[in-house]
Amino acid sequence: MKKTCIFQDTENIEKTKDLLEVAERMYGQGQFQSHAVLLEASSHCLHGSFHHIIRVAEGLVDAYDPRGISDVLENLHQRNRFDSILIPATSLGKMIAPRLAKRLGTGLSAGVTDVKRQKNRIEIIRPACSGKILEVIHHRGAGPVMMSIRPDAFEYRSRGGLQTQILEYTKPVTSRSTVQRLHVEENKLSYDIRESRVLISGGGGVKDDFPELFRLADALNGSVAASRKLVDQGIAPRSIQVGQSGKTVSPSLYMALGVHGTMQHIAGLRNIETIISVNRADNAPICSLSDIVVQGDAAEFIDRLMEKISIYRSEKKES
Repeated sequence: MKKTCIFQDTENIEKTKDLLEVAERMYGQGQFQSHAVLLEASSHCLHGSFHHIIRVAEGLVDAYDPRGISDVLENLHQRNRFDSILIPATSLGKMIAPRLAKRLGTGLSAGVTDVKRQKNRIEIIRPACSGKILEVIHHRGAGPVMMSIRPDAFEYRSRGGLQTQILEYTKPVTSRSTVQRLHVEENKLSYDIRESRVLISGGGGVKDDFPELFRLADALNGSVAASRKLVDQGIAPRSIQVGQSGKTVSPSLYMALGVHGTMQHIAGLRNIETIISVNRADNAPICSLSDIVVQGDAAEFIDRLMEKISIYRSEKKES
């Protein structure tokens, strides 16, 4: 029986279960034992999905100390000899994964977006060369197989029903970070684009009209996202960037306004029900993925759509 260790998603604990989908693709349903490692968080939402939940004792290690957390995971591996260790590629996870791989003397596949099993061989897939290509990695050596998984790249359909065993990790941490957290500044944006069911995404084609996207998003009860081009130009914050170097999103509706749609951007789109693209160039890469393509000026499209929405709401009130 294979054993997999899954480190807590420190940005959204419920998404920790999604990494079970990775383990199932590697080993098959019911062919592995799952161990979730949690830091100072309630584990109730994970009960029934994991065989074991290992809770790190409160105060044992700082929740923002990648060196100390790596120490905990290293000791757990030495005790359990996991066949695989899966870490969410969150801001914290990206600091933990390479440290732990170095300690364990194993390779790390970073920013993984897909996993397949072909002829008893595991294929790990991730974007490379700034998202221009997808590379396939075959793990060699004794292991463990280590990956950092892009948030929202996988979705686990929880079947539940497992008898979850709760364990407490109390071994003192010998390796701690010398970096201290002096100040925390809250994100000015109150939303996470990964949670939005409707996303209005802007690219280079709307750089002069980017504020108009918020007007349309409000009308559709959605949120605004952006391509890397707008982020690099300082027009949009990195927290709303979609793509290989941004966030992976799965809204019901993705409206791409002035987005060219490089492979780096497309790598951030998963399981979207409907894509509408508005672009002057009808041969832009995003158009080939779209359910509806509108060739024209994005700013004009927003104005006309807002007019239609206003008329629809007026008629609805009268009826």
